[in-house]
Amino acid sequence: MNRFVKRIIMSVLGVTLCGVSVGMFKFAALGVDPFQSLMSGLDAVIPIRFGTLYVIVNAVLLLFALLFDRKKIGIATFINLFLLGYIVEFSQGVCEQLLPDAPLWLRVIILLLAIVVLCLSSSLYFTADLGVSTYDAVALVWSQRQGKIKFAFCRVICDFVCVAAGVLLLLLSGQGLEQIFGAVGVGTIITAFFMGPLITFFNRHVAQPMLGKKA
Repeated sequence: MNRFVKRIIMSVLGVTLCGVSVGMFKFAALGVDPFQSLMSGLDAVIPIRFGTLYVIVNAVLLLFALLFDRKKIGIATFINLFLLGYIVEFSQGVCEQLLPDAPLWLRVIILLLAIVVLCLSSSLYFTADLGVSTYDAVALVWSQRQGKIKFAFCRVICDFVCVAAGVLLLLLSGQGLEQIFGAVGVGTIITAFFMGPLITFFNRHVAQPMLGKKA
């Protein structure tokens, strides 16, 4: 199979699995990643379906990336922009239909599975190297334009702003503590500490071998 076709397939598969994992995160209601914390807050105050809202927010971030560094934008960026939100919406709905009133122990298992799926999807998406998500582009562009500020620091600031904004929007919308902890909880902390090593593992054992790369 042509190497470029493989990369496109990996990008589509990565975005699809990412959407499924975020849907599982939202269903488990034990905390999501920082950007999805912001999306949860926006979803609580803006009365449109989540998939459409996701496209609008990412289109705004895409304009930022296009203005400051178009090199970060690729095919995968647009696949992420137009597909991910609707996949999240669909997968969360499937979980709610199949597992209504899921007990806490089952939600914890689903959260752990979601983390593994998210890391696998990220590995496929990054290894394909056909563009980054609009949210990733913000921190990358900021760090490169500032020069002396490392990407890790810029990403931490972006994540903190997203979490804080998400919590504030949830509070303003009158959401209770259960909804707030569903957006910012143990899942948010776990993703912050364990995504890096898991993504590296999947890079070596799944994504890179798919492209015929040595680990």
